[in-house]
Amino acid sequence: MKKYLPFKKRTHFLMFCFVMAALGIAAMILAMLLGSVGVKADWVVKILVNRFSGHELFTPDWEANKESIIWTLRAPRVVMAYVTGSGLSLCGILMQALTKNSLADPYVLGISSGASAGAVAVICYGWFRFAGAYHTMFGATLGAVIAILIAMKVSSVNNKVTSAQLVLAGIAVQAMFSAITNAILYSSTTTSDKLRSAMHWMVGSLGSAAWNTTVYVLIVAVICTGIICFFHTELDVLMLGDDTASTLGINLRLIKIGVIIVCTALTGAIVSIGGVIGFVGLLVPHITRSIVGSTHRRLIPGSILMGGFFVVVCDMLARTLVAPEELPIGVITSFFGAPFFLFLIRKSRSRFGGKNG
Repeated sequence: MKKYLPFKKRTHFLMFCFVMAALGIAAMILAMLLGSVGVKADWVVKILVNRFSGHELFTPDWEANKESIIWTLRAPRVVMAYVTGSGLSLCGILMQALTKNSLADPYVLGISSGASAGAVAVICYGWFRFAGAYHTMFGATLGAVIAILIAMKVSSVNNKVTSAQLVLAGIAVQAMFSAITNAILYSSTTTSDKLRSAMHWMVGSLGSAAWNTTVYVLIVAVICTGIICFFHTELDVLMLGDDTASTLGINLRLIKIGVIIVCTALTGAIVSIGGVIGFVGLLVPHITRSIVGSTHRRLIPGSILMGGFFVVVCDMLARTLVAPEELPIGVITSFFGAPFFLFLIRKSRSRFGGKNG
């Protein structure tokens, strides 16, 4: 029996990935069908095939405006939702490995707050216009870099960054940049439209997704994922503790800096387009870990697939629950994530305090 056990585990993992990939594709197609303008499922498939192939493999039997709606408005938003879920899930895995804290998520180090402050400043004050359409991304990335540099500087002890100090510094940095963001909003003399846009963006919205920005975030996500996949074994060892990792010959400084750089780049890119979308990096890795195990070789691809599917569904709900109005996607993810967060706290309390009770 022991001889066939690895095969069964591998089959279980591959089946999970296949199901999540199929659900993700189905959710993306369904999301492109829903909206104020009705379209047919075969139109969506044919339009996507024609566009991605670069050839008119299917003769159009739909109006030109329908193709514009599907390709220009809905498709980039759906792809951005999938990339957002996958990227935030990956960042959640990395943060939990870095801090050895199962309650950590991409926002634990203040990265999202720094990105939020940078993007809001750009929206309200019109900074970095030299970057053109990418000026919000430039501001968000710059804010994320400043935030993580401050957190690392504060948490550095004898030129070593400890996980516990990094978490505490991240909490302080997050509070500081949240205050800066609020100060910008309340002191800004910008127009009400820009102010409303900034406020809506702060609670999460994928409504501004376009192909140029979506492709940019997708490239960042692919590069970051490719880098991390080479270090899945080191992440497994990192979860055992710093002393054990050092004994096994792991370069802790290099791994930790690499994890921080990847999380900063990926979170900054995602926040610059979709705003602050919470709990994805907390919720998805926990559910995936309970299905495929804690080995990062399986946890990373499993969480990427589940995270993409989860955010596509949340964005679909945000667009349809109160149609024709639209809910911020951050409200939907918090609706699912907050109760799960409370459940994790309760579970941790029962595990460590149950014997004394």
